[in-house]
Amino acid sequence: MIFDILTIFPDLLMSPLQEGIIRRAIGKGQIDTNIVNVRDFATDTHQMTDDRPFGGGEGMVMKPEPLAEAVKSRKSLNASSKVILLSPQGRRYNQDIARELAQEKHLILVCGRYEGVDERFLNSYVDEEISLGDFILTGGELAAMIVVDSVTRLLPGVLGCSDSVAKDTFSRKLLKHPQYTRPRCFESCEVPSELLSGNHLKIEEFRFIESVKRTLARRTDLIRKEIFSKQEKKLLRQHNLLAKIEALQHKAGQAQ
Repeated sequence: MIFDILTIFPDLLMSPLQEGIIRRAIGKGQIDTNIVNVRDFATDTHQMTDDRPFGGGEGMVMKPEPLAEAVKSRKSLNASSKVILLSPQGRRYNQDIARELAQEKHLILVCGRYEGVDERFLNSYVDEEISLGDFILTGGELAAMIVVDSVTRLLPGVLGCSDSVAKDTFSRKLLKHPQYTRPRCFESCEVPSELLSGNHLKIEEFRFIESVKRTLARRTDLIRKEIFSKQEKKLLRQHNLLAKIEALQHKAGQAQ
């Protein structure tokens, strides 16, 4: 997987790419990352990449020419690359989109700035806009790094334990169960006995129920969409959770 990140502030991205899983994936050749300075494609003496908006108004707008040339320089290496603009107006990013992007071979991530980018560049060169959520960042660099991180960990062989991906929060429409490690007793709080039983089935059932309880308490919007197996429904019924879940799902179905 190749990630090209187009930015006017390349130094913002240097450190995150040199840490943790990303650094290891680069070292193993599982991903290739390139920071592309958009200013290098500006043709004027001052390397201007932004200008005032036509029609007046606040702020500055990123110019189309440097962005277009920067994209073309990277697409020349792979015509099938996908160009993504990190923008508050884009599709809201989630784990499903991360899985979609993990199927690509080459992503070109354009970091927006200021009041946005010239619409002509957006219409001609961008395949998709992606947003992290309904809030505004100073620029798209942090959002681009989140995309790189979340996609990289889905690539085969990147994580040391393949189960880490399969059992992550959002691998299903459930939040992950509570986690515990040593010591067994911390400030008079003991680790749940089920986790110390050595009974793997009992542990999995305990974790599943705790995961459901946590999702019910924090994200009912997720559990409304979850599909449970026959065995899971039996377990939920035993813990008096199934009726509540079915009521939420029924209500969601009526609202559609």
